[in-house]
Amino acid sequence: MAVEKLKYFVNGEFRDSKTDTWYDLHNPSTGEVTGQAPCCTNEEVLEAIEAAKKAYPGWRAVPAIKRAQILYKIRDLIIENMEELTMSVAKENGKVWGEAEGDVLKAKEGTELATQVPSLMMGESIMDASRGYDTVKYREPLGVFAGIVPVNFPAMIPFGWMAPTCIACGNTMVLKAASLTPKTAMLFAKIYKEAGVPDGVINIVTCSRNEINTILDHPDVKGITFVGSTPVGLKIYQRAAAAGKRCQALCQAKNHALVMADCALERTVAGVINSAYGCAGQRCMALSCCVVEEAIADKFVAELKKQAEQIKVGASWDKTSKLGPITYEKHYKEVIADIDKGVAEGAELVLDGRNCVVEGYENGYFVGPTIFDHVTEDMTIGRDEVFGPVLCIKRCKNFEEGLKIMNSNPYANGSVIYTQSGYFARQFARYTDGGQVGVNVGIPVPVGFFPFSGHKQSFFGDLHCLGKDAYRFFTESKAVTTHWFDEEEAASTNVSTWDGTI
Repeated sequence: MAVEKLKYFVNGEFRDSKTDTWYDLHNPSTGEVTGQAPCCTNEEVLEAIEAAKKAYPGWRAVPAIKRAQILYKIRDLIIENMEELTMSVAKENGKVWGEAEGDVLKAKEGTELATQVPSLMMGESIMDASRGYDTVKYREPLGVFAGIVPVNFPAMIPFGWMAPTCIACGNTMVLKAASLTPKTAMLFAKIYKEAGVPDGVINIVTCSRNEINTILDHPDVKGITFVGSTPVGLKIYQRAAAAGKRCQALCQAKNHALVMADCALERTVAGVINSAYGCAGQRCMALSCCVVEEAIADKFVAELKKQAEQIKVGASWDKTSKLGPITYEKHYKEVIADIDKGVAEGAELVLDGRNCVVEGYENGYFVGPTIFDHVTEDMTIGRDEVFGPVLCIKRCKNFEEGLKIMNSNPYANGSVIYTQSGYFARQFARYTDGGQVGVNVGIPVPVGFFPFSGHKQSFFGDLHCLGKDAYRFFTESKAVTTHWFDEEEAASTNVSTWDGTI
């Protein structure tokens, strides 16, 4: 039986690709091939850039309030299509139902926030910046932006973090959808079209790194927003910077929680479980390490194992499932290999998620909840991101040692402390390297009117996505200074060195 071959979306229409290379798409709960996505040719990627370039002058001329109205229509259509979008995320990515719905809801949230563009793009002004001279600062769009999307959030990242703010500011966009999870992106393309987004303002392709380099090097692409691994993110940032483009690269993480002896133990464990195993650990804010005070470490690990063993692993669309599969087979094998390496390096395997089989879904890419104890920073699993449902326990004597262990890691997306002490909470918030800090909050991602502010090797760039940073990233400043002559000055030829601006 022939599988569906996806199209790419350029200039307001779905087009058949002329490529000879196709990516097999799988349902991670079953392992079945559900379709194929094109590795778009270089010419097809150039089509997308050209369409975005041609659409830009007309789109930037649309008043901000009118652009906001179109975004509000997008928001309404997301709500109308919530069930279909959620099922799409569940079936192509493997998130269980509540997580998949949350992925779509975060796209809705980003769209809602983008409707505030008339106020968030407002500039600044002052009369008599110097005598008789008035200065106004405007924020203006730049042109074509490219968004490069990972596999793990098919809705939130491209259509919550990237596209809404980009086009709200008057730019146009070429989205490189994740080649293994592109179906949700194509559903959003239909929504944007139905909402009245003009042809060429949003364009969506799937392609390889060769075509991505075409995007990075193209003179008509003014900026890059990327989410993915640190090695790739660093290369993209360097290449974009060398070409004079602005770039934000949100990269991988190894998020830690410091668990103090005074924590509310059972509630703390529940929060850790939710953060570590939600989305099968495939998110850059997953809590993959806990640094636990020795005084409660044994009790903590025992309670952790007890709660983790109660998690129901199952198909993503089964609304009783609490832990879904890994998104694709290659990464499933990598997670299993990381667990094997943890055992080989001497960590204590408290709970083993290998050989996890779900009845009726024996070919799915399932890994059960996994717990390692007595992990050290020199172990691979203690230092590097696993990107799976694997939780590592490191032990410390006190707050100071625990914070030192956490800050020694090269990544710093998020960091968490579980404590009932206001003093330790404040000290932690002040001295942790993490860019997003949780006090008794296991997933410390703020609501989207704050930036997603990773630090260290988790982020390359100057302006983060979301919040006011996003509007600065997708616009540039223009300062206009005005001076009007009175009759005496109009007749004069005397002009000061700085033309009156001192």
